[in-house]
Amino acid sequence: MNAPNALPGSAALRLLAPDEPPAFTVDRPSAASDFVLACDHASRRIPRSLGTLGLSDAELSTHIGWDIGAERVATLLSGMLDAVLIKQNYSRLVIDCNRPLGAPDSIARQSEWTQVIGNHKVSEADAAARTAEIFVPYHDKLCAILDQRQREGQRSLLIAVHSFTPVYRNTPRPWHLGIMHRHDARIATALFHALRSHGDLCVGDNLPYAIRDGSDYTLPTHGESRGIAHVGLEIRQDLIGDAAGQQAWAARLAQLLTQSAALVADLPMR
Repeated sequence: MNAPNALPGSAALRLLAPDEPPAFTVDRPSAASDFVLACDHASRRIPRSLGTLGLSDAELSTHIGWDIGAERVATLLSGMLDAVLIKQNYSRLVIDCNRPLGAPDSIARQSEWTQVIGNHKVSEADAAARTAEIFVPYHDKLCAILDQRQREGQRSLLIAVHSFTPVYRNTPRPWHLGIMHRHDARIATALFHALRSHGDLCVGDNLPYAIRDGSDYTLPTHGESRGIAHVGLEIRQDLIGDAAGQQAWAARLAQLLTQSAALVADLPMR
């Protein structure tokens, strides 16, 4: 199973310089646990060839540029669970690795109230370079990780780690944690069971986000199509904006996911 090929002519334009990071980083590639963690929006980095996309550093530091706190929580989780983790190394404003290619916000021209001026006139060659150098390598690597585990007979539970802003377009969001699922609710159901012991949490069932064909790529492509148990986690950003919050939430999620993994094998696919 492979990610989509880049558009024709993608070799004509070079996006990343030789000294810039590759599209992804993999932590603990030989980890022993059943968990496979993916962090699609781990970074706010912009390739030098694109400048700042017309945005200030302050704008790029907000939720429009990345999932605040998600990378650190995912990294801590990887260590606590002994889980392989793949992290995307560039801002979703360059190309969103959790959007189908061609989706309106795959290369977003506006994010919440902010105009992304550098994306207003993206040529076919530029879009192809972003696809070929960031989107395709990231998803090809996740495919390869899951393929290898399948060949070795190792179970994979795919967990996508995200975060969400506590206020979006002037609307407060009360949830501490959102759980995303669609055709396969095995991990989601197990998580809800585990969360019963954490009565202090406000948990969103497919809130504030749900998995949809036009707005999600990672879980439909690597979870649903393979038939492996999977779930998306959305953590409210004000809870994981500092080291203490990141550590606390990683520890909480490690406990919840460990409890859930024990239940998943006994739960039928919905």
